[in-house]
Amino acid sequence: MTDRPLIGVGVVVLKQTPAGPRALLIKRGRPPRMGQWSLPGGKQDLGETIRETAQREVREETGVEIADLRLLEVIDSITPDAENPDGPPAYHYTLIDFTARWVSGEARAGDDAVDVIWADPADLTAFDLWDETVRIIDLARAQVGS
Repeated sequence: MTDRPLIGVGVVVLKQTPAGPRALLIKRGRPPRMGQWSLPGGKQDLGETIRETAQREVREETGVEIADLRLLEVIDSITPDAENPDGPPAYHYTLIDFTARWVSGEARAGDDAVDVIWADPADLTAFDLWDETVRIIDLARAQVGS
């Protein structure tokens, strides 16, 4: 637990495939949201720009290289402490979300991701995503016209 929000980044990585557009998802191997599907991303390191964070996190978690980063949205993710609901939150992340284009690399789970998939945006309900994640993917698709 920390006494201030942590800065994190999420990236909607889009890839055109013969079957249509796909969005890269990871299954989280660590809290918060451990075991849930999400966007690749993570915490910003000291001395690292937010765009460098986005590229590093996607590379570490999926083995994929990205380009054309575009800012989508900034979201506060605040998770109450289940053991002390009247106390400070268990987690508070300020999430800076980007969209990016896949450039190279075969998606594979790495770092704190336990699985990866190129998901069909029409089938996102199958992944039980956080509502904000679905909204961000939809926003990214609208921005790039896919």
